[in-house]
Amino acid sequence: MTHERRIQLLALAAGAPAVVAVLLILWYQGNYTPKVQWTLTALITGVWLGCAAAIREKVASPLRTLANLMEAMREGDYSIRARQARDDDALGDVMQQVNAMSTTLRAQRLGALEATTLLRKVMAEIDVALFAFDPEQKLKLVNRAGERVLGQPAERIMNLTASALGLADLLGDETEAPEIVQKSFPAGTGRWGLHRGSFREGGVPHQLIVLSDLTKTLREEELLAWQRLVRVLGHEMNNSLTPIKSIAGSLSLLLRRNPDGDEWRQDALQGLDVIATRSESLSRFLGSYARLAKLPKPTLAPVEIAGLVRRIIALETRLPCVMVEGPDIAVRADNDQLEQVLINLVKNAVDASLEAGWKSHEKLVEVGWQVQTPAGGASQLEIWVADRGPGLASTANLFVPFFTTKPGGSGIGLVLARQIVEGHGGSLTLTNREPGPGCEARVTLPV
Repeated sequence: MTHERRIQLLALAAGAPAVVAVLLILWYQGNYTPKVQWTLTALITGVWLGCAAAIREKVASPLRTLANLMEAMREGDYSIRARQARDDDALGDVMQQVNAMSTTLRAQRLGALEATTLLRKVMAEIDVALFAFDPEQKLKLVNRAGERVLGQPAERIMNLTASALGLADLLGDETEAPEIVQKSFPAGTGRWGLHRGSFREGGVPHQLIVLSDLTKTLREEELLAWQRLVRVLGHEMNNSLTPIKSIAGSLSLLLRRNPDGDEWRQDALQGLDVIATRSESLSRFLGSYARLAKLPKPTLAPVEIAGLVRRIIALETRLPCVMVEGPDIAVRADNDQLEQVLINLVKNAVDASLEAGWKSHEKLVEVGWQVQTPAGGASQLEIWVADRGPGLASTANLFVPFFTTKPGGSGIGLVLARQIVEGHGGSLTLTNREPGPGCEARVTLPV
């Protein structure tokens, strides 16, 4: 039996004694005509039943209103308000409290939505990769930076396991301080700052991995340090070389104006010439290093890649080079700076091939290009230079300024090349060929 039916029966039971008593008096004690008796009987019975129905509706209607309010709040609609919320009766107090609760929940929900929106916006915009895994090590959350690291959009990688994504080795206990790991991803190989955490969602524990790319930051700091060093060395050494050169020139001129047959004068002239020559050489030496600190920003203009590669190959006469033609494409770049990069890479490739003992008539250096479009990413131009030299024994010092394995090398060629490429928004990598022997330099530029 429903609550409304019970209320109605109680109301009928409450009025039944009075109705029965009145009807008994009407039919057995009074001196009324049958017409009056039936009329009064119908009237009394109707009033009795109507009052019971009214009591039922009066009790059930506020309960239905409360149920509708609760259902609306459960569905997230807090705009509905209860009427007749007066403070002079018990039902009004209940309605007022329900309205107050609805207002509070609406404010809390709005605050939660704003906080969630802000959190999602921050997660999408920060340049730190975030990954969240459930207890089964399935990916449940990834931000935009994480998509770039894995080279795939979130729609393709959600619910994949950490092993399938290559992140299983990064899972572990929560860490307070970030770790530095060497890791390869589709976005590139480098050093990453790793921080592990945990949180609960829906009562289920999740593991959180935070990855920040340290490679570019360390490179920039390293480059700034070297630039400062070059500026200081150049300033201090030029302060010493300028007067040495000036004095040497003055003494040489003075001795030439006062000839004398004494041998010491001839020796002095030779020594002063050596001083002047070495000063000039040292000035050129410092000037070449100073280029690292004075590299101008690229002046972008359309550069046709096929023509650029042909010109670079034509400049190398020690060993024939082969052009592996790719698509007909032009990119916006600084033609002079890009030429400098490719000249340096082709020269290194030829040097390595000759070092390995190959003959000058053998075509062992290849230069080509292709367009790659990573999944969910923008198209990229890749220019590669491959040789058949001895390969790279170690890649640790390839891009360290002043480090070189060539006799008479300056050690700035690759550093300058990478600085130019990164100034164009690209990257430069050197790897050993598989299968060997040889090395492959790869320049990646945005299209």
